[in-house]
Amino acid sequence: MSPRRRHCATALAAATVLCATAAPVASAQPSTAAASTTSASSSAASATSIASTSTSARSAKSTKAGKLPDGLYGKADPKYDGVWRQSMALLALDGAGAVPAKKAVDWLADQQCDDGSFAAYRADAKATCDPKKTSPDINATTLAVQALAAAGGRGAAVGKAVDWLKAAQNKDGGWGYAPGSPSDANSTSLAIGALHAAGENPKRITTDGETPFDALLSFQLTCGTKGIKDAQGAQGAFAYQPDKKDRLAPNDDATAAASLAGLGDGILVKPLDKDRKSAPVTPLKCATGGEGADEKGEGGKGEASKGEGADGEGGATDDPKQAAGAGAAYLASTLKKNGGHFNTVLPGSKKEQPDYANTADAVVALAAGGHRTEANASLKWLADNLDKWDKAKSDPAAISSLMLASRATGGDPTKLGSTNLLTRLNKTGPAPAQMPDSDRPDSSGDSGKDDGTTIPVWAFIIVGLAVGAGFGILLSGRRKRQQL
Repeated sequence: MSPRRRHCATALAAATVLCATAAPVASAQPSTAAASTTSASSSAASATSIASTSTSARSAKSTKAGKLPDGLYGKADPKYDGVWRQSMALLALDGAGAVPAKKAVDWLADQQCDDGSFAAYRADAKATCDPKKTSPDINATTLAVQALAAAGGRGAAVGKAVDWLKAAQNKDGGWGYAPGSPSDANSTSLAIGALHAAGENPKRITTDGETPFDALLSFQLTCGTKGIKDAQGAQGAFAYQPDKKDRLAPNDDATAAASLAGLGDGILVKPLDKDRKSAPVTPLKCATGGEGADEKGEGGKGEASKGEGADGEGGATDDPKQAAGAGAAYLASTLKKNGGHFNTVLPGSKKEQPDYANTADAVVALAAGGHRTEANASLKWLADNLDKWDKAKSDPAAISSLMLASRATGGDPTKLGSTNLLTRLNKTGPAPAQMPDSDRPDSSGDSGKDDGTTIPVWAFIIVGLAVGAGFGILLSGRRKRQQL
């Protein structure tokens, strides 16, 4: 039995008991019972009023007082990542089988602007959105859509945000980080994930006949892509976006995002079946001397012949899934060369450092493609080096990315190695309304989330009291008439 059905059954049982016990009391003292019922109804109305109070009011007051909203995850300044980290936390909790606290979901929903968009963060969610002060953020909006869709019961907010994303789509079919900015692989990938989470088919969301996948595949390095250093090793990778000379350069972050989006998935992917064999990675195979395989790098972006498949002449493909497979091959190869992880150079430094966040994203992408062996190798590296990543201790986005990576591979979504990540995440924000346990949703597809149709337990109790009191008054009236 799913949690929702169990809760309803429990509530009905409680209401039945209350009816049985309230009736005799009411028959003896009808006025007291009626008063109790009125008092209970009043309390229920008060509780409902409190529960429905907008989190934005609390957020505005606490922020002005120098305190963070109590519904927000994370203790750091949320100015640039409030919506992002909140969305990641809600997705990780859902993936772990926990039910987020209502105030946590309310906080995220209250961040939405009237036009459907989300900014990176709004200190005063009651104020009207001013594009000059709080610019709409494509990435924040796309992730908020995925998080609210996972939380359930926020269909109107999700639909409004999706409509805004459709209106902000560029003519090439993609999206940039802000409305009107040039399309990039990361924002386009996130938008594809948001559309998928909202039940939309990205292939049908077009502008001037161009789909999000058309834009996404334009960022992939193929055998004919010009100006690449170490072209053979870079083929299959995705660039963030072309440079001023229309050249593409491999980007680990963009490749992880695009390899996932090419499969049509969002961040919360279906976990790998433990019995499923690991799918082999399939790198691009470039023909020597063939059309589009110019070894001197003279081909230019997009000149490789399309429609040949991932291993066809030219190496290019117009099939998003094949493109995702080629991207996964690049991820696997690069991760293996570095011992299971990506490297990055932080601003102001010339020394390479491990890139934990993008490594976790790559694990999710590889797992989504069925590449269990490669995904597990990098997940093990993350587990072995977890204590070296400072953000993994208290940053909700970082902790959540690790939880989602563990879940994607079919592992325990609450842990990585011997570390309980769910406990760490809970310390950064409001405790979940329900923790994953024996009441975890069953395989029937009933998630146990509140989609707005579930009747609260207290409502059944109030009804039970009212019905019991009613029976008591009725019986008392009959006895009085019999005595006349």
